[in-house]
Amino acid sequence: MKQELEQIVKPIVKWYQEQEKILPWKQDKEPYHIWISEIMLQQTRIEAVKKYYTRFMKELPTIQHLAKVSDEKLLKLWEGLGYYNRARNLKKAAIQIEENYKGQMPTSYAELLNLSGIGEYTAGAIASISYQEKVPAVDGNVLRVVSRVIASKDDVLLPETKKRITKKLLEIMPDESGDFNEGLMELGEKICLPNTIPLCEKCPIQQFCIANKEKLTNEIPVRIKKQKRKVEKRTVFIVKYKDEIAIRKREKTGILANLYEFPNVMRRNNRRGDT
Repeated sequence: MKQELEQIVKPIVKWYQEQEKILPWKQDKEPYHIWISEIMLQQTRIEAVKKYYTRFMKELPTIQHLAKVSDEKLLKLWEGLGYYNRARNLKKAAIQIEENYKGQMPTSYAELLNLSGIGEYTAGAIASISYQEKVPAVDGNVLRVVSRVIASKDDVLLPETKKRITKKLLEIMPDESGDFNEGLMELGEKICLPNTIPLCEKCPIQQFCIANKEKLTNEIPVRIKKQKRKVEKRTVFIVKYKDEIAIRKREKTGILANLYEFPNVMRRNNRRGDT
């Protein structure tokens, strides 16, 4: 298995290095820039992130600015990206960096994991891209690419699968660890596509991909569907007086904490249907 994966390293690094780096956060390898972009890119498309990233950096160009920003301004800058705890954790981490690391981003994977909101993937991305530490950065794109290369039928939604693939990648990390990680991610985003026919004819590692050879790309990666999310039905009140509309602030904890909303109440089930 190690030998099979070792074959993909050089082609991926070469392919990535030949790509045009037009994204604003790829113009340098500044760890603060990598950190903010990676958090924004979670659950959000690249094209959508561009304008948010540019605005965020204009208002908060350094860790020091982020640590001191008001919650109101921070959430306003994040408005539209969703998953607002990501923004709150950014500020918490910035304060940690100010207090524990003299205002400088930690320079190792292990230290980065100590920061609020930074998990294994984000720590791996920052450590490898900014500091060339030989650690993987495994996201959904990477899981898909590696699963297809080795024709793994393991459920990629399971933590154990991610751990196994992370361990396999750790064994083959090259000196150009950042380029390799970004190449894997970009390959999954541009070529080794999900939920459609992958562009195998454009793939730099096509010859090494078992799923491609055995025509299994429509079956891999394997995902066992989760249970449906709970849906709450609420009645929302629009209270208007002249040019003013009433809003209220949500609770300090829970979903969308401290954000503003129209007044509303939970709807009770009605045997005759909702009215």
